[in-house]
Amino acid sequence: MDTNDPFTANYPTPTATRPLLGLTVLVVEDSRYACEAMRLLCLRSGARIRRADCIRSARRHLQVYRPTVVVVDMGLPDGNGADLIAELAQAETDKSVVLATSADDNLAEEAAIAGAQGFLSKPITSLAVFQQLILAALPADRQPPGLRPVVNDQVTPDEIAYHDDINYAAELLDNLTDDKALDYIAQFLEGVARSVEDGGMEEAARALATRRAAGQTVISETAQIAGLIQERLATKIAI
Repeated sequence: MDTNDPFTANYPTPTATRPLLGLTVLVVEDSRYACEAMRLLCLRSGARIRRADCIRSARRHLQVYRPTVVVVDMGLPDGNGADLIAELAQAETDKSVVLATSADDNLAEEAAIAGAQGFLSKPITSLAVFQQLILAALPADRQPPGLRPVVNDQVTPDEIAYHDDINYAAELLDNLTDDKALDYIAQFLEGVARSVEDGGMEEAARALATRRAAGQTVISETAQIAGLIQERLATKIAI
């Protein structure tokens, strides 16, 4: 078990400048870029962070310790994040604060129905928004004492993390198991491209998703995605 579990009696007292001190945040996120943003937000807020890149990995984490906060991406490589949110909301053990995240704001309602207590819209860069969503869901004894200044700072992840995401997408495209894998690649790339304002990749990913949803052939769209991926990898993401 995690000897530093924040639900034990020995967690540090939060402060006005580090309002999440003593909290552990489990980020269930497949994007390295989005996870790096979350790491920076947690670092600035005083929280510890752990990462799971899929539902299966998250479940392994949750068998060992209970984080204070779980942030779940709605689109994961092995399933819908809403399913994991529902599991956490229905757990009979000490419950974590559960937040959903996605680049698609239309998924906020689905996340809330599953049991999410808040929704983080990607790209996640605002320190104030991140802290407020978590603090609003925490019990009174976990709140920082006194007045808390509102910090409007933004975090900026290193674009190398986006390079990692592009490389991940390339590996997926090279090892397609079935056509449904294209749906995941499309939503993954659209989300991470939006986060770094890579308009060309975002548009191509959206086109792939649209044609897939309509049941149309996607040979040219898939080829365009593959070409853009290779361009990004060759030029170290010259956007």
